[in-house]
Amino acid sequence: MSDELILFHNVSKFYGDVLGVNKVDLRIPSGITSLVGPNGSGKTTLMNLMSGLVHPGSGSITVRGISPFAPEKLMRILGYATQYDAAPRGVTGFGFVVAGLLLYGYRQAEAERRAALAIETVSLTHAAQRKIAAYSKGMRQRIRLAQAIAHEPAVLVLDEPLNGLDPLVRAETIALFRNYAAQGRHVILSSHVLQEVDVFSDQVILIANGMIVAEGEIRNVRDEIHEHPSQFLLHCQHPARVASMLFDQADVTEVKIDPGGRGVLVMTRQREAFAAAVQRIALNGEEIDGVMPMDENVDALYEYLIGGGK
Repeated sequence: MSDELILFHNVSKFYGDVLGVNKVDLRIPSGITSLVGPNGSGKTTLMNLMSGLVHPGSGSITVRGISPFAPEKLMRILGYATQYDAAPRGVTGFGFVVAGLLLYGYRQAEAERRAALAIETVSLTHAAQRKIAAYSKGMRQRIRLAQAIAHEPAVLVLDEPLNGLDPLVRAETIALFRNYAAQGRHVILSSHVLQEVDVFSDQVILIANGMIVAEGEIRNVRDEIHEHPSQFLLHCQHPARVASMLFDQADVTEVKIDPGGRGVLVMTRQREAFAAAVQRIALNGEEIDGVMPMDENVDALYEYLIGGGK
């Protein structure tokens, strides 16, 4: 159902002669979706497009059935925290969140109630009456998040939301994202903390040079990338002997002894044929203690598809 999805259809956006995104087609379900790509790849442009801050040059977008060309309707269901540290330093954190709610049309008393609840949710109650000028980077990040969630949006769009957070607060923030997703909401975020993206995302969208390179669950995305070899680590008792046996397999493109002493690293373009070869080697008497895929994570996909740019 389109009113439960974020949909991009053939969307392009140029800033003069500079490409933002090009011919983007996306169908984003509820849950946590992470946008991954190097600086300048188009992540922020995608977020600005779905938030209605910029409009596409061509194509169409709907956010849970609402067009970004209807900003008043969209803002009722969407909260956006940018990566830019634009909060006014002369106001308190509480005043900042209240001000945002007043813009949504809430009366003062209700705005203050919601602001207090949102600030408590991001664990900043102790600093609510302090001026933002006295906040650390991580605290400013959290107060922007509080403003984004204060009206309880169905869609939360967050640009680099984990920057500047210490490990404990980062874990609490990820728990908040998971809680939102469990309620059937959208959480769209960008991040360079790729290991964490791998852990908490329901799906990932990889973007480079304004184009979608791959999307979906990390494991499923990896299976679709036929032009890149898969990498496995074979835990075995006699790595050199196993490596020599694997050299003879046509489906194996590279074999090397793992420098960490864990076994043999193998690159293959034919996963099923490789699995059969490992089984034959084991049946011939070699002890294979385990086979571990080494590229079913965002780091490896990033390396494969975007060339390791950060």
